Amino acid sequence: MLKHSLDTANSVLYVRPESKLEETDFAALAQAVDPYIEERGGLAGIIIEAPEFPGWENLGALMSHFRFVRDHHKHIKKVGLVTDSPLGDIAETLAAHFVSAEVRHFPTGELDSARQWVMADS
Repeated sequence: MLKHSLDTANSVLYVRPESKLEETDFAALAQAVDPYIEERGGLAGIIIEAPEFPGWENLGALMSHFRFVRDHHKHIKKVGLVTDSPLGDIAETLAAHFVSAEVRHFPTGELDSARQWVMADS
C-alpha cells in the first residue's frame, strides 16, 4: 500500500509506502496527481518517506512503477528520498541517468530537510 497526499499550496507530492507496492498503487497515484500536473504543468517535487523499502508485490507492480516514473519524471523538478535503506544511495545515483528530476537522499528523520530542499528554488 502506498499512501500519498498532494500539497497543492507548495506543489509537493508526499508518498509513503506502508507495505509491498502494488499495481493499483501507481494507478491511484497517477489519478491523484495527473489533473494537478495538467493544470499547473508540473510539481516542485515528490518526497518519498520510507524508512525501509518494502519492495513490490509482483512483477506487474514493478512494471507499473516504471511506467509511472517514465510518464511523470519530466513534470517533476526534484525527488527527495527520506530513507535509511541502502537503496536510497543507489536510487540517487541511478536516477541521475534516467530521470530529468534532481534526486537527493536524506536519512530517516530528515523529512523537514527534504521538504526545504524540494521547495527551494534551483
